[in-house]
Amino acid sequence: MASMQWKHAASAATVMLCLATGSFAVAAQMPDNSNQNKNKPNQTQSADQQSNSKTDRETTAKIRKALMADKDLSTYAHNVKIITVDGAVTLKGPVKSEEEKAKVADLAGGIVTADKVTNQLTVK
Repeated sequence: MASMQWKHAASAATVMLCLATGSFAVAAQMPDNSNQNKNKPNQTQSADQQSNSKTDRETTAKIRKALMADKDLSTYAHNVKIITVDGAVTLKGPVKSEEEKAKVADLAGGIVTADKVTNQLTVK
């Protein structure tokens, strides 16, 4: 009986160690765009500047819905930052390729006119 308790304790300790060190494979596959969140001199829009007007919120929601509906896009593309201020849209964050970068911008340009889209996406 003590042997069984020892095995459970050892298993629990292993799980806790993996959680603490982040060594689960799933954690390693999650997109990390922390560096994209830092302010850069040529990128003035940030997520906290998202307008709270109904029109801007609806525009952002429509673009997000269009991105999520496209199953060919990567997880990175599904999670780009969409900042809408006075009808002007800024896209930020990493994507997998130049083609994906263009596709995200095209989808956003289908919601608002293309001249209102600022594409600051980066290829990872």
